[in-house]
Amino acid sequence: MSTQESPVRPESVPTRERRSDATINHKALLHAAQAVLAENPQASLDTIAQAAGLSRRALYGHFPDRDTLLREVIALGAERFNAIAHVIDDADPRVALARLAVRLWREASAVRAAANIALSDAHVADTVRSLAPLRRRIRELTDTGTAAGAFRRDVSPEVLAILIEETARATLRQTRLTGSNPSVIARVVLSIVGLSWTEQAALIASNPDIVA
Repeated sequence: MSTQESPVRPESVPTRERRSDATINHKALLHAAQAVLAENPQASLDTIAQAAGLSRRALYGHFPDRDTLLREVIALGAERFNAIAHVIDDADPRVALARLAVRLWREASAVRAAANIALSDAHVADTVRSLAPLRRRIRELTDTGTAAGAFRRDVSPEVLAILIEETARATLRQTRLTGSNPSVIARVVLSIVGLSWTEQAALIASNPDIVA
């Protein structure tokens, strides 16, 4: 008894190819957006499409408007920031906070597009949502540090966490992510939670890998 193979639908292969092309184009647009927006956060969709080697019409096939594209760029950067927060597990909350600050600073320099957009007041809500895991980690550290007496107690852990977030945004905007010594970044957050400059110096000296 012979077996009969099921006919292959002619449209099946082209469909897979279209999906593959769509995935490639989507990634190309995101890559172009990250590169272009890192230099100019106000860059137009035309500029981004040209950088990706695609038409504006092709871009609209993936992103209906500029805000949708920016939100995805923010989300990509947030994934990397949140991943850092997940792996910082030093037992000493002072060391953990300083290490987190330095690693986030360096990562922000690597994904400047997301960082530049995140600094924009127009995208604060998107940034807050995307960075929820990181923000929870900062709050956990302020809770732990305050309870252990390592952080100042004249300010609540919640307020400390907010101050760290806002100071980080202000510092990034001022320095434009370049030219700063990592130890300065560590000292900024340690100052917020109440460590004196001598305590900061001692902590960094005893944990030099924080800023290495």
